[in-house]
Amino acid sequence: MFIDKAKIYIKSGDGGNGCTSFYTEKYVNNGGPDGGNGGVGGRIGFRAVKNKSTLIDFKYAKHFRAENGENGKTRYSAGKKGKDLIIDVPVGTVIRDDESGKIIADMFSDGMVVFVAEGGNGGKGNAFFKISRRQAPHFSQSGEKTKEHLVTLEIKTIADVGLIGYPNVGKSTILSVISAARPKIASYHFTTLSPNLGMVTAYDDTFVVADIPGLIDGASEGAGLGHDFLRHIERTRLLVHVIDASGSEGRDPVADYVAINKELTGYDIALADKPQIVVLNKVDMLTDFSVVDKIKEISGKDVILMSAVIHSGVDELIKAMWAELKKLPEVTPLEYEPFTFEKPDKTSFEVVKIEEGYYEIFGGMMDELARNVVLDNYDSLKYFQKQIRDRGVDKALKKAGVKDGDTVRILDVEFDYFE
Repeated sequence: MFIDKAKIYIKSGDGGNGCTSFYTEKYVNNGGPDGGNGGVGGRIGFRAVKNKSTLIDFKYAKHFRAENGENGKTRYSAGKKGKDLIIDVPVGTVIRDDESGKIIADMFSDGMVVFVAEGGNGGKGNAFFKISRRQAPHFSQSGEKTKEHLVTLEIKTIADVGLIGYPNVGKSTILSVISAARPKIASYHFTTLSPNLGMVTAYDDTFVVADIPGLIDGASEGAGLGHDFLRHIERTRLLVHVIDASGSEGRDPVADYVAINKELTGYDIALADKPQIVVLNKVDMLTDFSVVDKIKEISGKDVILMSAVIHSGVDELIKAMWAELKKLPEVTPLEYEPFTFEKPDKTSFEVVKIEEGYYEIFGGMMDELARNVVLDNYDSLKYFQKQIRDRGVDKALKKAGVKDGDTVRILDVEFDYFE
């Protein structure tokens, strides 16, 4: 099954908790704090691999989580870093933030690795909090928790040339005779349901040709599998527009040429501006050759007459593609400003007066400080109170109108304020 778009949830590892421990040994009664720091959580990364061509792996597997950092240990031993999780995707996969639609990474080349989510920081052990006035801290810091993110994966086929046209005009047959590719071919619509790639050799060069599944009217507006098909043309340098010159499907070749170009323009004007080679296929069944002149007049260019079934016009097409590609720049990654997930805010806070005598403090600073607080520990509460004063929270409370005896809430903790 060919799947070229998927949504998955990713979560980097949480940081390990710091350790609260005191050094003990025979004949050593008060060895002091020796709790080590927690390990950093594992990262989430993506790797482009050429041996994958579909996102079928993500049809049922939706949640991907890196390993958490290990908790700190005694004797100043830090916890191990969590293992990174690297997710393999096909070359050409574009990764987007689902909420904003912005591009996180374009996995353009084989072996490319991009880390998109950093692991949480490990918590500090109680040895970290030892100072001259606090010789035996009985508290440590919790590891930083990370958030889960929803991302969209979509494949944009990387090829030099894209074969486009209505269903059953002979694109798959053409690919099979100009390359070693062997796509499934049959005389019914939508035989091709996914892009097929073939390597074409011309002189001493090679280039990649993609057989893009047949378009239909309204494709640019999402009709049929329009958007899914059109997406695979975006990276191509050159389009080969294949038309059934014989009208064997009861279609008008001239109207087909106009309609397909209309769909390209409707999807993205850049597609309509791509260089095109026009191929009139199935000329072995052509009875009215006036259609050739009509297509030339409308397109404003020469056309290649071809019958892929009997291998007529094959060399002419290969030479025309090679000559046109020589004039065009190489395929390049998308140009974009990489989106990065917002890092936790550890400095801001806000004091809000909920009602008379009741205030609440919230913000990133409070979330960060909460990692250090053990409510039933005197040293921990003193450390917390000092941080509140040093970081200006005390002044902000007074500015908001707090008075002795008023209730202040921070996260899930309420306390009475006294200066």
